[in-house]
Amino acid sequence: MTMASLQDQLLKAGLVDEKKAKQAKKTKRKEKRVAHKSKEAPMDENKIAAQKALDEKAERDRELNRQRQEQAETKAIAAQVKQLMTMNKIDSGKGDVGYNFVDGKSIKKLFVTPKLQNQLSIGQLAIVALPSENERHYVLVPRAVAEKIAQRMAGAIVMLNDKPSDQEDEEDPYADFQIPDDLMW
Repeated sequence: MTMASLQDQLLKAGLVDEKKAKQAKKTKRKEKRVAHKSKEAPMDENKIAAQKALDEKAERDRELNRQRQEQAETKAIAAQVKQLMTMNKIDSGKGDVGYNFVDGKSIKKLFVTPKLQNQLSIGQLAIVALPSENERHYVLVPRAVAEKIAQRMAGAIVMLNDKPSDQEDEEDPYADFQIPDDLMW
């Protein structure tokens, strides 16, 4: 026994009249013709949902790749800064002069020679340190190297004094007074 179509079964049961059945067939043929003419397959909800899921997964993957790339760039920059610091550090020697500077919210002291103290105060040298959670190690580097480090990682520069200007301020009320050499803060 062959199975009759649902439409034939509904007609035999009397649930649908012939007029409605013909109308449904006509509508179905019309939809097929329009779909065939437009060369577009009728959109399936499952296909749409699957495509949407693929698009969301691709977006998550792109975001994850971007984050990984940023982390790799940060590590590379930190390695460059560390290399600049180690290659260009100036040995403070067995300095007997304490040079005070501010690191964050605390005041630190670095023992240097009088010559290095002078170079630090006029801006020829800078104090740099890599940001870390535990104890920071401070290194003296020339101003040019400190500027290169600042381009890569501004947080590594702990102290860099501005170069003194060649022209003195004409309205400076203390211009006539000389600063003693042994003055320390």
